[in-house]
Amino acid sequence: MLPEWVYKKCPEISAVHREAAVARQAQLTKPAGALGRLEQLAIELAGLQATGQPRAARVPIIVFAGDHGIVAQGVSAYPQEVTIAMMANFASGGAAISVLARDLGSSLEIVDAGTLAQEAMAGIVIDKPRSGTRDFSVEAALTAAELAFAFEAGQRAVARAEAHQPDLLIFGEMGIGNTTTAAAIAASLLGMSAEEVAGSGTGVDAAGRAHKARVIDAAIAHHGIASAPPEKILCAVGGLEIAAICGAIIAAAQRRIPVLIDGFIVSVAALAAVRLNPSCQPFLLPSHQSAEQGHRLVLRALNVQPLISLDLRLGEGSGAAIALPLVRLACSLHNGMATFAQANVPDRPG
Repeated sequence: MLPEWVYKKCPEISAVHREAAVARQAQLTKPAGALGRLEQLAIELAGLQATGQPRAARVPIIVFAGDHGIVAQGVSAYPQEVTIAMMANFASGGAAISVLARDLGSSLEIVDAGTLAQEAMAGIVIDKPRSGTRDFSVEAALTAAELAFAFEAGQRAVARAEAHQPDLLIFGEMGIGNTTTAAAIAASLLGMSAEEVAGSGTGVDAAGRAHKARVIDAAIAHHGIASAPPEKILCAVGGLEIAAICGAIIAAAQRRIPVLIDGFIVSVAALAAVRLNPSCQPFLLPSHQSAEQGHRLVLRALNVQPLISLDLRLGEGSGAAIALPLVRLACSLHNGMATFAQANVPDRPG
């Protein structure tokens, strides 16, 4: 169903570089473990990047946008026109991720992976098999060919970013209705009810959330996808931007590029990516735990611990961008601190 490259094994962690990073941390002028998870982060990056000098300087941000037919069922607080309007806002520099990218010195690419836009937009890369998904409450959201196209759109975005020799990548998303789609994917992958996974998204009230959960549960039953293979789940209830991110995550890992994972929707794409290609798991660096109800469950399924928790629920890659300075500081501390021998400071006895 998906292209063969999706299942190709990712590189192994470099044990030599990881062990060298562990040894260096033990010699830096600080008590053992004093920098907590920042130490482990630098060690992980050294092994993933296969280097003695882990880096997080060049970090392109790619935001994938898509529209969702499930919006017809009244699951979103915002009209579908917002997706296209926000793409223009990203490109013109007015969105949160645009501000963060500027401050971080990161390039920002916006990919229309499946919105309802019918005309070219300035500053937007168009790479989509169709305009919006079908309403998955009544039919499959995507055909197998459309799903494969979306994965390859993600791979193409990574190939464009690779030309700039990135140290890490950040993927974001935009699409009215995509928390419903992501919750449907997560509930199916995790074998849980939508009530456990579905949150408020862009701000629906308690009644709206309950309605969203009912719509999702009915669709999962209709398609028979509870605990089904990820390919079948993504066709039945998936989104084009989510599928593109899933493909991009795998493509990045295959190129030995770690990915700083954003919030609920990107984490769901990451979970699907790991189910499809388990070897990409080590390349996922979780940035934050969002306020969206199901995010904690997805992070637990990925067996990862986020760096920060600020009750964010914006998406766009914003949580990962906000966490990036911590990754950069972890690298700077690892690379720049003096060892006990260099500083002529007495080491711990024994």
